[in-house]
Amino acid sequence: MVQQTETMARTHVPVVKARQRRVQEIALGYAMLAPALLLLVVFEFYPIFYGLYISLCNWRLGCNSFVGAANFTRALHDPEMWHSLWITTVYALLSVPLQLGLGLFLAYLLFQKIRYKPFFRTVFFLPYVTSSVASAAVWSYLYSPDRGPLNALLGALGFQPRNWLGEPLGIFTLIAQSLGLTLPSWAGGPSLALVSIVIYTTWVFVGYAITIFLAGLGTIPPELYDAAKVDGASGWVQFRYVTLPLLSPTTFFLLIFTVIGTFKAFNHIYVMTQGGPYNETTTASIFIFRQLFESNRYGYSAALSFILFFCILLLTIFQNRVVGRRVNYD
Repeated sequence: MVQQTETMARTHVPVVKARQRRVQEIALGYAMLAPALLLLVVFEFYPIFYGLYISLCNWRLGCNSFVGAANFTRALHDPEMWHSLWITTVYALLSVPLQLGLGLFLAYLLFQKIRYKPFFRTVFFLPYVTSSVASAAVWSYLYSPDRGPLNALLGALGFQPRNWLGEPLGIFTLIAQSLGLTLPSWAGGPSLALVSIVIYTTWVFVGYAITIFLAGLGTIPPELYDAAKVDGASGWVQFRYVTLPLLSPTTFFLLIFTVIGTFKAFNHIYVMTQGGPYNETTTASIFIFRQLFESNRYGYSAALSFILFFCILLLTIFQNRVVGRRVNYD
C-alpha cells in the first residue's frame, strides 16, 4: 500500500509541474501582450464606447440629458444625411473602378521587361506618399477658374474654360449643353466638381494599387505562362485565364481597402471644395465634420459617425460574402 502511494506521488509530481509551466507560459504571454492591449483599450476601445455614449446624449460639454436613440432617429429622417451618403456612394462608384482598373493596367505594363522600371514605379508611387493636404492645394490651383493651368490649356485649344471645383451641374448636362442638347435633371450625372475630385483621387491612390498589384503579379509562377504559351494561348488569353484568377486575392484586398478609404475620404475633399458647391461634394465625412465643428451638435455628429461605421461594416460583409466566394486561393 505504501509502495503504491509512493508510485502515485511520483507520477503526480510531473503532471503538477507541467501544469505550473503551462500557467507560467500563459501568464508570460499575457504579460508580453499587456502593453499592446493597453494601447488598444486606451486609444481604440475606450474612444469607441465613449463616442457611443456621446451619441446617446444631448451633449454640451457634458451629457446634459440622456436621449437614447433620438440622435439616430433624427439622422435617419435627415434628408441632408441621406444626400451625403448618396454623394459618398457615387464618389466610391467612380473612384474604385478607376483606381483598380488603371492600377492593374499600369502594373501589368510595369511588370513587363521594359527599361527604367524602377523610375516609373517611383514616379507612380510618389503621389501616394505626398501629403494629401499639400497635393490637394496644388490641384486646387490647377483647377482654378481664373489662373489655373487647366483652363489656360483649354483656352489655348479653343475650348470654353470651366469652373472645375465650383460647378454644380452634372458632367452629362455640361456635355449636352456644349452640343446644344437638353437633358432631364435625373440624367445629369455627377457634378463636375465631384468628377474633378475623383480625378485627383485616382492620381493619388493609383500608385498604391500599382504597388500591390506588382507584388501580386510577382507571386504567379512563370511556368504557368510557359505552359499557356505551349498550348498556343495569346497574351489576352493568358491574362484572362492565368493572371486574373491568380491575382484575385490581391484584387479582393484592394477592393476592400479602396472602398473603405473612399467612404472615409475627408482631407482632400475639404481642402478642395469644403463640400461645395451646393453640397454636391458633401460626403458623409464632410457632413459629420460640419455638424460637429460648425453646428456644435456633438451627440448628433457622434450618431452620424456610427451610422457611417455600420454602412462601411455592412458593405464590407457584403463584399466578403459575394465577392469573396469568387477569390481563387489555390
